[in-house]
Amino acid sequence: MSQRADEKGTWLFALPVLLVLLWTVVYPNASIIVGSFEHGLRSWRQFASSPTDIEALRTTLIISVGSVIASVAVGLPLAFLLTRVEFRGRRILSAVATLPAALPPLVGVVAFLFLYGESGVVTRGVQALLGLDHAPWTLNGAGAIIFVHAYTMYVYVFLFVSAGLERLDTSLDEAAAGLGASRSFRLRRVTLPLLTPAIAGSMLLVFMSALGSFSAPYIFGGGLRVLSTQIVASKLNGAMGLAYVETTVLAVGAIAALILLRWFERRRTYAVSSKGSVVRTRLHSRSARALAPIAGVILVVILVLPHAMVVLVAFARDGTWTTQVLPPEYTFDNFRRLATNSDLWVPIWNSVSMTAIATVLDIVVCLLAAYLLVLRRFRMRWLLATLVALPWAIPGTAIGLGLASTFDRTSLAGARVLLVGTFWILPLAYFVRGVPLVSSATEGSLRQMDPSLEDAARGLGASWWLTMRRVVLPASRPGLVAGAMLAAIAAVGEFVASIVLFTQANRPISMEILSQLRNFAFGTAAAFSVVLIALVLAITLIARWAEGRWSRAEAVVIQ
Repeated sequence: MSQRADEKGTWLFALPVLLVLLWTVVYPNASIIVGSFEHGLRSWRQFASSPTDIEALRTTLIISVGSVIASVAVGLPLAFLLTRVEFRGRRILSAVATLPAALPPLVGVVAFLFLYGESGVVTRGVQALLGLDHAPWTLNGAGAIIFVHAYTMYVYVFLFVSAGLERLDTSLDEAAAGLGASRSFRLRRVTLPLLTPAIAGSMLLVFMSALGSFSAPYIFGGGLRVLSTQIVASKLNGAMGLAYVETTVLAVGAIAALILLRWFERRRTYAVSSKGSVVRTRLHSRSARALAPIAGVILVVILVLPHAMVVLVAFARDGTWTTQVLPPEYTFDNFRRLATNSDLWVPIWNSVSMTAIATVLDIVVCLLAAYLLVLRRFRMRWLLATLVALPWAIPGTAIGLGLASTFDRTSLAGARVLLVGTFWILPLAYFVRGVPLVSSATEGSLRQMDPSLEDAARGLGASWWLTMRRVVLPASRPGLVAGAMLAAIAAVGEFVASIVLFTQANRPISMEILSQLRNFAFGTAAAFSVVLIALVLAITLIARWAEGRWSRAEAVVIQ
């Protein structure tokens, strides 16, 4: 096949993928920027002169930086402890340490409300223990938001640094020790510099997650303003020009953080030539060996408590839990209503169906995108790489408002379709948010494939479809399954874009949980949260089962 014919065939697949991503990713965000200048600079002047917006911007940055510091303070030592130190129960603790990642954002916030809120179990327990007339604390404000973020986001630091430590060659540390370097000097000048990419990557992920966070500021913010909640407030008040400016500022802040990290990574490059070998230190002190299991049990309890609290409250009778430490009455009525009340089944069905639609779209578009990025060379490849990564840098609130401002009417000349107020707007939002997850995971698998395999298959007369089915798809499948699983988990519990776009007809589980909390139906809200956790577990199990089945089928074919 000639080079020109090959490039023509590549464009046959590249053009539709580029058009879809330009239409769903770039166009909505461009309309936000254009909308912010619809009345000239009036909306920007309004933003610059508004004390509430300036406060929201300042508070957003403070919370984001505070969340990074808190997450690193928890995740970094924990990664070193569970990766470098050998003690009884280490493997269990390593598994438990990732539990917060299994909680959908809103469910995690609800769990903290039940535990540490003004009427929470821990709060009431401390109040009863100390004999106080009022709650010892109120979980609201910037400190409360950072506290919640630290619990849910330290996992990023823990996973990134743990992976870096697993690959780190301990012989470098041993060589430095042999030259007389102290432990603190080796940590500062050898280990941490080699972990710089992992630490910087996790810090960026925490910063961007905190920057666009909506659940924790919405529940625990009190009178505190952040940009994500301010955008929704401006939209509800009809100040769309101001909402567009706030969204642009939030998105620019996230993209600036991404550019800063890339610049930092280019300036500092560390590499090792060996594969790495982890040598874990055993505890020799008797007191340390005795205290390690105790500290481990305490850590397990702290990490498992939010999950356990959600399950406990799910069996509490609505309206009975007031000033008591624990709910006084328990019942199966909350789950019985979910099983028998068709109205309560609507948000569950909505979330499952919208997640399925979005995940299928992600699989199709991102498989083609990853195939083009890894195995094909064409002129606009840089644009495709930018488009699949862009939604990762844009907060969910900005994505939601962009879609709302773009697909609010039908205009063939403007390439617009009326989706706002319909069922389809949320699957579109979930699809956009899942693109970076699925594409990056699929690219990772395809990069491990020898490109000559595809050429060999085509040289033997295999059609493009047969080559994709028998060569490319099996090579991409591990990453494709993993990325689709992550995208589905994120979609089924999605809250940030949902609160901007949902209607009563297509309300997902996350919005139903919020509605039940507003009605003080804590038991029903917790029951929906348990269903959401069960859906996350089901998605994980289905993905693992499918991957295992396909792997066994391939092994049989090879034999």
